[in-house]
Amino acid sequence: MPVITLRMEKLNKALGIEINVEEAVEKLPWLGLDIEEVGEDYIRVEYSPNRMDFSSCVGIVRALKGLMNLEVGLPTYNLVDGEITVKVKPSVSKVRPYIVSAVVKNLDLTEEDVKELMEMQEDLHWGIGRNRRLIAIGLHNLDATVPPFTYTALKPESISFTPLDMEEELTLREILEKHEKGREYGYLIKHAEKYPVILDGKGRVISFPPIINSELTKISEETKNVFIDITGLNFESVNNGLNILVSAMADMGAKIETVTVQYPDKTIKTPNLEPKKMNLRVEYSNKMLGLNLSDEETIKCLKRCRFNATRLSDGLIEVSIPAYRIDILHEIDLVEEVAIGYGYYKLKPKRPPSKISGKRNAVNEFMRLIRQIMIGLGFTEAMNFILTNERIHYEMMRMPYGNPVKLANPVSSEYTMLREMILPSLMKNLSENTHEAYPQKLFEVSDVIKANPKVSVKTERKMHLSAVSAHSTANYTEIRMYLDALFKSLGIEDYTVVEDEHPSFLPGRVASINLHGEKIGLIGEIHPEVLNNFRIGNPVCAFEVELEPIFKRLKGRFK
Repeated sequence: MPVITLRMEKLNKALGIEINVEEAVEKLPWLGLDIEEVGEDYIRVEYSPNRMDFSSCVGIVRALKGLMNLEVGLPTYNLVDGEITVKVKPSVSKVRPYIVSAVVKNLDLTEEDVKELMEMQEDLHWGIGRNRRLIAIGLHNLDATVPPFTYTALKPESISFTPLDMEEELTLREILEKHEKGREYGYLIKHAEKYPVILDGKGRVISFPPIINSELTKISEETKNVFIDITGLNFESVNNGLNILVSAMADMGAKIETVTVQYPDKTIKTPNLEPKKMNLRVEYSNKMLGLNLSDEETIKCLKRCRFNATRLSDGLIEVSIPAYRIDILHEIDLVEEVAIGYGYYKLKPKRPPSKISGKRNAVNEFMRLIRQIMIGLGFTEAMNFILTNERIHYEMMRMPYGNPVKLANPVSSEYTMLREMILPSLMKNLSENTHEAYPQKLFEVSDVIKANPKVSVKTERKMHLSAVSAHSTANYTEIRMYLDALFKSLGIEDYTVVEDEHPSFLPGRVASINLHGEKIGLIGEIHPEVLNNFRIGNPVCAFEVELEPIFKRLKGRFK
């Protein structure tokens, strides 16, 4: 979770009144902030990643003013039409297609302000940008540049410039190899034939997004005017980042000017700080909060959270949401704001109007029993991701490729599909623990996902239990003993084990597990080739059972 340091001198100056550390510590949690550390003249607070407007001191002060009734309602920002343009070349469409910009003038920065801007920039990179993948932010000393600007993509060896905090000129490719940020974020663009750059009117590189800015435009305490560029893969995300950033800088006393961005197929002006509208039903809000607020009282609560609110009709309120509040997506989000404006500390907890107390879900109780039995048999529980990949799931298990549920856009080659069996995951656990003492006995009770075109969601979730035992004398007799103990503990005696075949198991040492004539699992000794694929030096015996048929048999015990 991101953390920001609030200096009391700066906090009080922005608030316009004097409060001490104790008063601030009392009020800040009612904004949803967690107190991390308290000093003599500072407070470190942790904020939720959905409230990226809290990434600056002025953003927190803006909300605190509303809570303290110093300023209520929607903050207004006067945008001035600027003359600067950014021309977007078609070449960036294949690598990083979107850019928005703004000009910020009349800044009066201290060394601490510059540090806060840089920290805010990195927090936005993480919170909205997903480590610069979705958006990357550039802050530039406007007076060191010559507009207009061009956003284009060039061959990695075709241009060079001096990156931030370096003294030598490097080509784009050399920056990815030699600069700290290039090595850290180069993977985002290495796949491209051309790399994105922003050039000023003299053809000088001012930014190499999403990697690094130019030393030419470095921000310092002397900087008065700033050019902002935000590039990315998603138009909404780059706009969200810009709105949060310019709102904060406006609250620092700066003047915001728009920039004309000329795309190949359209021309837009950014930023756009027009509030969005959303309706809130007072009855719904009261029901969710257990309150009985009138329309006027609900409006007052919303204004304390820096929204504008007007009554459309009896019980229906139109809410104007500031552009920097990118976390407001649904009506329930407005209900949360009503709670904040009303005061969490005023809400009194009470029991739900029910004649009975809650209890564990029957399925969870059943799975809990399975875990207790397996632990009693000497097994250690493993917890693996439901995501895996085809190589581990099929190839290393000697199984033919099936029809798994695949991820449309996997972020890693390690996680490309949803598992259909738990056993491959346990084999991977054993392969990663060959340095530990033997015997090793592991089990997992969890879900597998299988494709099923006959149901509406085209997939079905099934409960499985899988167990493995690995040591020098592991064999079929041992694992059958554990299976028998499991069924006996569950009170099931009419199951059968029938010789079967499976490519993951040793021929003649594998059987199917059947209940009422229905095959519900497999048991046997793992094939040596599988052991070799996972680099496991000891024999392994295992079983895997589908639990739903067993649960249906025992369901009456878990009412």
